[in-house]
Amino acid sequence: MAASELYTKSARVWIPDAEEVWKSAELTKDYKNGEASLQLMLEDGKIIEHKLDPKTKNLPYLRNPDILVGENDLTALSYLHEPAVLHNLKVRFIDSKLIYTYCGIVLVAINPYENLPIYGTDIINAYSGQNMGDMDPHIFAVAEEAYKQMARDERNQSIIVSGESGAGKTVSAKYAMRYFATVSGSASEANVEEKVLASNPIMEAIGNAKTTRNDNSSRFGKYIEIGFDNRYRIIGANMRTYLLEKSRVVFQADEERNYHVFYQLCASAHLPEFKNLRLSSANDFLYTRQGRSPVIEGVDDTKELCTTRHAFTLLGINESYQMGLFQVLAAILHLGNVEIKDRDADSSLIAPNNRHLTAFCELVGVTYQDMSQWLCHRKLKTANETYVKPLPRLQATNARDALSKHIYAKLFNWIVEHVNKALVTNVKQHSFIGVLDIYGFETFEINSFEQFCINYANEKLQQQFNMHVFKLEQEEYMKEQIPWTLIDFYDNQPCINLIEAKMGILDLLDEECKMPKGSDDSWAQKLYNTHLKTCSLFEKPRMSNRAFIIQHFADKVEYQCDGFLEKNKDTVNAEQINVLKASKFDLLVELFRDEEKATSPTGQTPGTGGRTRLSIKPDKGRDTSSKEHKKTVGCQFRNSLQMLMETLNATTPHYVRCIKPNDFKLAFSFDPKRAVQQLRACGVLETIRISAAGFPSRWTYQEFFSRYRVLMKQKDVLADKKMTCRNVLEKLVQDKDKYQFGKTKIFFRAGQVAYLEKLRADKLRAACIRIQKTIRCWLARKKYLRKRSAAITIQRFTRGYQARCLAKFMRRTQAATIIQKYQRMCVERKRYRQKQAAALAMQTILRAYMARQKYQALLREHKAVIIQKFIRGWLARCWYKRCLEAIVYLQCCIRRMRAKRELKKLKIEARSVEHFKKLNKGMENKIMQLQRKIDEQHKDNRLINEKLVSLESSYSTESERMRSELNRLRGAEEDARNKTNQVSSLLEELERLKKELSTTQQEKKTIEDWAQTYRVEMEKMVSELKDQNGTLKKEKDDLNRMIQEQSQQMTEKMARAIVLETQQLETDLNEERSRYQNLLTEHLRLEEKYDDLKEEMALSSNVSKPGHRRTDSTHSSNESEYTYNSEYTDLEEGSRAREDVTRGMDTSLTLKLQKRVTELEQEKQSLRNELENKEDQFQRARARDDAEFKKARGAELEYESLKRQELESENKKLKHDLAEMRKSLLGDAATGAGAPGSPAYKVLLDQLNASCEELEVRKEEVLILRSQLVSQKEAMHHKETMTEPSVFTEDVSKLKDAGEIKQAYISLKDTNKSAAPDLHKLNEDGELWLVNQGLKETIRLLEHQLQSQRRTYDNEVESLRGELQNVKEENNRQQQLLAQNLQLPPEARIEASLQHEITRLTNENLELMADDPTASQEARVIILRRMVDLMEQLEKQDRTIRKLKKQLKVYSKRIGEMGAVQMEGQTSPGQMVDEPIHPVNIPRREKDFQGMLEYKKEDEMKLVKNLILELKPRGVAVNLIPGLPAYILFMCLRHADYLNDDQKVRTLLTSTINSIKKILKKRGDDFETVSFWLSNTCRFLHCLKQYSGDEAFAKHNSSRQNEHCLTNFDLAEYRQVISDLAIQIYQQLVKCMENILQPMIVSGMLEHETIQGVSGVKPTGLRKRTSSIADEGTYTLESILRQLSAFHSTMCQHGTDPELIKQVVKQEFYIIGAVTLNNLLLRKDMCSWSKGMQIRYNVSQLEEWLRDKGLMNCGAKETLEPLIQAAQLLQVKKKTDEDADAICSMCHALTTSQIVKILNLYTPVNEFEERVSVAFIRTIQTRLRDRCESPQLLMDTKMIYPVTFPFNPSSLALETIQIPTSLNLGFLTRV
Repeated sequence: MAASELYTKSARVWIPDAEEVWKSAELTKDYKNGEASLQLMLEDGKIIEHKLDPKTKNLPYLRNPDILVGENDLTALSYLHEPAVLHNLKVRFIDSKLIYTYCGIVLVAINPYENLPIYGTDIINAYSGQNMGDMDPHIFAVAEEAYKQMARDERNQSIIVSGESGAGKTVSAKYAMRYFATVSGSASEANVEEKVLASNPIMEAIGNAKTTRNDNSSRFGKYIEIGFDNRYRIIGANMRTYLLEKSRVVFQADEERNYHVFYQLCASAHLPEFKNLRLSSANDFLYTRQGRSPVIEGVDDTKELCTTRHAFTLLGINESYQMGLFQVLAAILHLGNVEIKDRDADSSLIAPNNRHLTAFCELVGVTYQDMSQWLCHRKLKTANETYVKPLPRLQATNARDALSKHIYAKLFNWIVEHVNKALVTNVKQHSFIGVLDIYGFETFEINSFEQFCINYANEKLQQQFNMHVFKLEQEEYMKEQIPWTLIDFYDNQPCINLIEAKMGILDLLDEECKMPKGSDDSWAQKLYNTHLKTCSLFEKPRMSNRAFIIQHFADKVEYQCDGFLEKNKDTVNAEQINVLKASKFDLLVELFRDEEKATSPTGQTPGTGGRTRLSIKPDKGRDTSSKEHKKTVGCQFRNSLQMLMETLNATTPHYVRCIKPNDFKLAFSFDPKRAVQQLRACGVLETIRISAAGFPSRWTYQEFFSRYRVLMKQKDVLADKKMTCRNVLEKLVQDKDKYQFGKTKIFFRAGQVAYLEKLRADKLRAACIRIQKTIRCWLARKKYLRKRSAAITIQRFTRGYQARCLAKFMRRTQAATIIQKYQRMCVERKRYRQKQAAALAMQTILRAYMARQKYQALLREHKAVIIQKFIRGWLARCWYKRCLEAIVYLQCCIRRMRAKRELKKLKIEARSVEHFKKLNKGMENKIMQLQRKIDEQHKDNRLINEKLVSLESSYSTESERMRSELNRLRGAEEDARNKTNQVSSLLEELERLKKELSTTQQEKKTIEDWAQTYRVEMEKMVSELKDQNGTLKKEKDDLNRMIQEQSQQMTEKMARAIVLETQQLETDLNEERSRYQNLLTEHLRLEEKYDDLKEEMALSSNVSKPGHRRTDSTHSSNESEYTYNSEYTDLEEGSRAREDVTRGMDTSLTLKLQKRVTELEQEKQSLRNELENKEDQFQRARARDDAEFKKARGAELEYESLKRQELESENKKLKHDLAEMRKSLLGDAATGAGAPGSPAYKVLLDQLNASCEELEVRKEEVLILRSQLVSQKEAMHHKETMTEPSVFTEDVSKLKDAGEIKQAYISLKDTNKSAAPDLHKLNEDGELWLVNQGLKETIRLLEHQLQSQRRTYDNEVESLRGELQNVKEENNRQQQLLAQNLQLPPEARIEASLQHEITRLTNENLELMADDPTASQEARVIILRRMVDLMEQLEKQDRTIRKLKKQLKVYSKRIGEMGAVQMEGQTSPGQMVDEPIHPVNIPRREKDFQGMLEYKKEDEMKLVKNLILELKPRGVAVNLIPGLPAYILFMCLRHADYLNDDQKVRTLLTSTINSIKKILKKRGDDFETVSFWLSNTCRFLHCLKQYSGDEAFAKHNSSRQNEHCLTNFDLAEYRQVISDLAIQIYQQLVKCMENILQPMIVSGMLEHETIQGVSGVKPTGLRKRTSSIADEGTYTLESILRQLSAFHSTMCQHGTDPELIKQVVKQEFYIIGAVTLNNLLLRKDMCSWSKGMQIRYNVSQLEEWLRDKGLMNCGAKETLEPLIQAAQLLQVKKKTDEDADAICSMCHALTTSQIVKILNLYTPVNEFEERVSVAFIRTIQTRLRDRCESPQLLMDTKMIYPVTFPFNPSSLALETIQIPTSLNLGFLTRV
């Protein structure tokens, strides 16, 4: 694309600026090729001309479109260059308050200098498990990516955090480690993650200090390896340190501090345990007062020391060691205060009894004499002798400081070593993640050895970074099969070679250190001689011979050679070390122990003599102690750095670059100059440059198609989207070099995306304009026609009225006009003459006055000009003389100086022969130059003469003009003198006229005042009368309104008080329940933890003791298989095993757990009592309501008999419908069996036997179902009367308008038409009868609604169609069932069909009762009809069997006659037939069955195993009665109660509870299992209540059920235990649902485009987000709805209580809303107008699902309110104050932080949207300041609403329950 196409008018560019680095400007005209400049307009409106570089002709950088500004990833920008990067960072940091930004693989972190609420546990949980590109940039996202790649790729990871001091490196590394500790947890209970985090305060205390740039600056580098096991849980850590700044111990610059630990000790000197340290204020010690800033604002050093000591304790460093460490640190402070005085010029001394030296010696345990001796002397060794040399005071002071530094370095290494020991573990390390917190590139005014090492390390890291970026780019190109062209990038290997190669800077430094007389100067000369001419990166400063310059990758740095050798040697007096080694203080001796004796836990040796801690294993065959002092600091640092690079190269690196926004620590203040320096230094711009060199913008074909579909025509869209994109792109961009097609992506060069965005925006803008034009035209025309019609009508009437008024007016005015004409003529003539005379007089006076004033002004101006002219001339001459004298003097001085220099040079050159040659040659050149200068001066003279001539001519012309002007002024002066004589006469005339005028005005004023007074009095009188009238009316209205308001207020007050009291009681009850359930969860967690500890201790005791007694295999090894036979058969062995476990456990831990369990039990009991009190109050309130409804109960009983009669008559009518189907089935069976001599004789006999047995069984089942239906009817009625006695009358009263009442009436009419005329038959509970009574009064208001009949007809048609469809489906199912039955053996056909029918009827009955009790009446009628059909079918089968028996008798006789001859050896067929129908084999109904099941004591484990542990919920839910296991267990419990066997009752209940817990522990992630056992546990709990004998529960039972109540035991305590178990199962169910829904929510609710085409896909950069277009594996909203339906149907199949289902659905919707809102708050790309519309549509679909399931009143919709308001916030206007008020009132469910966060993240997807201004956000914050709310940003996704289990009695009679053989419970006996 040509430049002229981009650099057009209105295009925006970046130009350099001295203050802001880059400034934005806009082209005012098109640029044409070849022009030397651009016409630009700055943002402030200033017009400038920007000249291009004449050599390069480079055009300024283009700006990105506004839609791309503020992107999460800098590589998503279309134009990749320095100003775009800087602007994007500034916009995100200042406007959006976002401190993190991606730059390819780098995370750029800007220090906000403010605590932000973005690092809490909720944020960690939100980022856990997410893809790096799916969430907004964050340090947690980088940590999660490293953790995920470690687990996925089985490769170690590294996080490299770099930046200059104060940029936030330490904080970033700390948060990364916190993330790993929170997400992964530890592999044991040793709290390894807490220990890893506890190392931070220790290392900050001993390694961090205050600097001018940072209050908590790390003065060392560290690399922490966090180890993980094969399950990726933290098992330990290891730390390496680099380049400790030891010089800070003895010296600090102004406004800086020593290491924090010294100030913490001084601040805590008053504590009793620190008295013996003899410390005082920090200002009393030399080592802590040099910076003159001992206090950091906002930091309490005393509290910090407590934190440090706690961290020491947590890491296993006991109190004695801690006091030893503090003792050494205090000794260092005292050593710094030791004053050394001069004895003479070459020696020094320490005064006797120096108190600080005495304190030092006492603290470290050495003698005063030895230490004072070797502080002022040193021992020199030669080949033959040793002698002691005194030291001068300066050297002695340096030796003292060197000793202090050495002691501190040893202490630092010792602490690091013991921290590593505390973090080491015996578990095998599977992988690790390293966190490198290292210094960034540094350059100061004076740079020394420390900066040299730091920049050397950054050179190595930058090289590794460049190679990694280059490698990733190459892999991406190769993956997409894009032609790879070599990208030129900066390789800093020459700079590294200059430093570390052979004969490099470090080699020469080490060599110079070995020289006896080596110095910094000689080393500098060696550097000059070696590298100055051979290496272009090495330079020598012009004005110095003791410095050198290195061209680093970031900048040139000048290093001063002073001190390099001394710092590299890092020498310490050996005799001082020997004195310390001889100390009586054990810790000090340990610090100076030989390396072999102090090997670190990881096999690494701590560095002792330098600023680094090496990680090299010592060579055991050498003397490491002597080698220690020979190794230089540079050598150690190079080796440790090499090991670090090997570690990093063996891992996958992740980069975090910390940026310091300003030097003044101001919150959210951005200095572009400082930011650009750091961006260049940290490699971010190099990453951008490498990306921009190739194809930086990359789109998948689907994303490109979705975004730029608007640029395509319909004919361009093909089935193959890849080919479509290829064709369209070739048309849009002609230059094929600007893009490349990969396998899955399209690669664009820089700027192409911006060009495509421009085309897209132009196309959309044209479409918008066309739409707006058409709509506006239509609206305007419609408005115009309405106005025109109205105007014509108004004009017609107005004109008529005006014409009549005009005629009347004309008649009246015609007469008045004639009178007025003559009167006015006289008045006006008189007035005119008076005014004329006065005007002439005034004009004369005024003109004279103006002439005088003008004359005087001219006169004064003329004189002032003359005075100014002379004064300015005099001042200019004075200034000129002074300047001339000064210039001459300066020229003399400069010429004198130059002459002296020239003289020196001439003297030197004069001695050489070459000088004369150069002199002669120079003279020739000078002559030629002088000749040229003379010619040029002649030309200049001619030009100057010409200018002088022209100036003279112009001057003469001007002087002539001035003379003429002077003459004119003199004439004007004469005229003025003549006219002054007339002034006196005119003044007298003026005074006379003034007097006459004043007299006239006074008379006029008197008349006007009288008229005004009269008018005011009359108006006042009228207004008073009106006011009195209005006051009386107002008083009357006020009295009426007051009466109405008082009555209304009283009513509202009473209602409000009742509502508030009810709400308060419900709130208190919910809080108590929530607190109790949380304590229950904690109790269960502790129990599980206790069980795990028991298992671990048992395993450890088994392993540690070879002779230990082994338990039964079913009790130990197969426990996970849930075969627990030995738990009850071998109690002695179990008790012995528990004793062994107890002995192996930690006693203290056991006591703590027991104490905690006791406390929880007590609190649990108190909460239980409170809960029971609340429930009693609730029950009493319900009892009062129940008493009021007892009258309706009586009416209901009267209609029972009538309903049964009508149902029977209805059943008889329905018999005819199924007769033909039954006849066909039975006819085929009869035909096949009745043929004489048929070969199917044996089969027919078997069928007869099976039919006889089946007949008896089916009769019993019919009786069971009939009793079950009656019981359910009674229980349902009682439940409704207890919970909602007046629900229908209340519902009628709640109908708001006539439409709702009308709809209710129509539905009532439909009900009347579909059933008998008697309303009582519509519902056996009498509910619709109450509705009818409430609706009688509304019928009169609805008779005029003529359309009701039509709607009724439509409803009937729809219902009939639905019934027809159901009948068709039922017919299909029956046909399928028939086909299946035909494939079964004959004896199993009838059983299978009837079993299927009974199961289906039972499930339908329960589902209808659970969904809508009020609508279950018709279902009950249908069920009764089907039951009658079953009875008819059984009767027909009975008749068929009797008929078959008769036929069989005939056949047996025939067969007997035919086989009489063979009777001796064969058995007659008649006997074979009679055998299977023996009366013993036909089951008979046991009339005396009491609803109990008997089992033996030894069968208890088998019962639990078959009924709980090995039961499959799926088969039970489909084939058996819901809650059957609960019924069976209760029937077994009833028999134990009947026997009065206390032991049997307790063991059965305990086994049941433990087995349910075990099955949940094993299959707790299976929703079907958890739901099944939640339903059965609740049913078991209801059975315990229903048959407990309590009056509150027994009143719901039938008389037969009351006979089955428990008689011997009160199981109230067990009811509470089972209730707690149900709560646990419910919480497990919620967790299971959350685990299933979690992956679907974000994709379905946010990312998937439910409304296609609304939101376009924006470029996302290197970190690709999850696509919003649905792929095969992508979850959609439909997936969520299907999953919700699956949950609901599963719970309904399991017979879960309807109220419990509502609570589960409410919790599901809360999880969906909370997760969606949390992701919305953490994703900038989702905060747009179109996404708000998508969210609102998705929420409406969820609400529609609630309506379909009849769950709108369960409270689920209210849980979505925060999400709904967030979506509305994205769509409302956000500009004016009115918008702010609307937002504040609308978003009541969102917190202030959430509202502000959404507004900050709001991102336009198209150019037509606008960003939210900062001023508007501040307005919102101001208006929401008074809100009392939690500052938490994210919603708590782990919150679980308190659950309740309303009593739901069963109508199923226990004696009717049959146990299927599939359960393998044959050992149970019915009693």
